[in-house]
Amino acid sequence: MNFYTRKWVKPEDLNAHGTLFGGRLLSWIDEEAAIYAIIQLQTNGCVTKYMSEINFISSAKQGDIVELGIKATHFGNTSITLACQVRNKITQKVIVTVDKIVFVALDENGKPVAHHKTAIHYTDERLRED
Repeated sequence: MNFYTRKWVKPEDLNAHGTLFGGRLLSWIDEEAAIYAIIQLQTNGCVTKYMSEINFISSAKQGDIVELGIKATHFGNTSITLACQVRNKITQKVIVTVDKIVFVALDENGKPVAHHKTAIHYTDERLRED
């Protein structure tokens, strides 16, 4: 899994209990996954179709740094399936996992369109997984 993005947990990211608000984290995940899908499919014409069960394991508090990891797990004809893990860089604990996020490539009319991709494309060789 590649961890491209880090977020600093600020006061506006907290819930009533003083920990990271789940909705904020889900927004970060959806945005990061969308960027990953756009880069892999080489089109900004893709949308989130499906997100599987979201498993909250631990939390983060103000001042913590969280990092979001994304990995492509499957290429369909019009879709790409990703997995996500978010971890706390301070505590080293996994915060949340999402086993399946599906994005679909769309044409100019909003209809699914074949993307012709079958493998992960790395934009930076330093990020290549072994």
